[in-house]
Amino acid sequence: MATPPDVTDHADVPDTTAAPVGAAALPATRSAAHGIPGTELPPIVPRRHLGRRLSAAVALLVLALTLTSVIRNEAFQWGVVGRYFTTAAVLDGLLLTLWLTGAVMVLGFLFGTVLAVMRLSANPVLRALSWGYVWIFRSTPLLVQLLFWFNIGALYPTLGLGIPYGPQLFTIKTVNLLGPTLTAVIGLTLHESAYAAEVVRGGILSVDPGQTEAAQALGLSRRRTLRRIVVPQAMRSIVPTAGNMLIGTLKGTSIVSVLAVHDLLYSVQLTYNQNYQVIPLLMVATLWYVAVTTVLSGGQYYVERYYARGRSRGLPPTPQQRLRSRLTALRARLHTLTAPGDGPPGIGSRSGSGA
Repeated sequence: MATPPDVTDHADVPDTTAAPVGAAALPATRSAAHGIPGTELPPIVPRRHLGRRLSAAVALLVLALTLTSVIRNEAFQWGVVGRYFTTAAVLDGLLLTLWLTGAVMVLGFLFGTVLAVMRLSANPVLRALSWGYVWIFRSTPLLVQLLFWFNIGALYPTLGLGIPYGPQLFTIKTVNLLGPTLTAVIGLTLHESAYAAEVVRGGILSVDPGQTEAAQALGLSRRRTLRRIVVPQAMRSIVPTAGNMLIGTLKGTSIVSVLAVHDLLYSVQLTYNQNYQVIPLLMVATLWYVAVTTVLSGGQYYVERYYARGRSRGLPPTPQQRLRSRLTALRARLHTLTAPGDGPPGIGSRSGSGA
């Protein structure tokens, strides 16, 4: 008699749900790797960097001790620092320092760009003149140059305009023409233009020559190619070094105090020569230099970001954007933890367990 299909004996049919022989003896990771149900992988524990944490702790400890010693040291006289920080003499010196920095950087880069173009020219005379200028002014200390220009009247007592080896239309005494401030501007500009020429030349050479060849193939003139194609791409290499030069020029203007130019440092020196508060007034100048340098560094960051637009598809987030995203993520996490019934297991679930 035939057996119905629904009452077929399954004793001889192998049980596919049973674990294979020896599965219980396998570790949990190997069992999970072979797809055996009912097993779980152990949690992944990140590697502990003890050396990194120890070095960070030591660095923070040294920083805390340094800040504590500076703040609690009565010799700094922070009350005197706060009293002279915004006086009229200090602010006037700060304004002159900022004016000197801006004027020297603008004039220096204008003249330096001309020198860089001369250095890259096919004319050997222009190349030689540009190289000689850069060689002379980079080989001479800035203080020596300033003192030389300040005493230029000893070499040329009068300056005039007229026919060469003929009558003079008018003459003027050099002492009356070149005052301390104008001498400082001339000396700093001639010095900075030598460095600016090398910065601009390096930026131009960093552009792929294929860009110039493509512009020439399109029939663009050399001047337009340099202004519209080469220079915008070269700015990615010029801006970081130019930012460093700007900050260096800001601090370098303090050297004009030897010419009795009333910059920030000279104004501070005049003040502490009267009240003998040397350390507090030097701290006033230091804090102002740090504040202005910080602002310039922030501006340099955004200028670099502007000229880096065509280099990558997406720009990295700014510090404000990173801070805003972190605050948003922290606010969302706090809202999740404090929301009733929406938190992780174990939080807010006891009230519902009694029901």
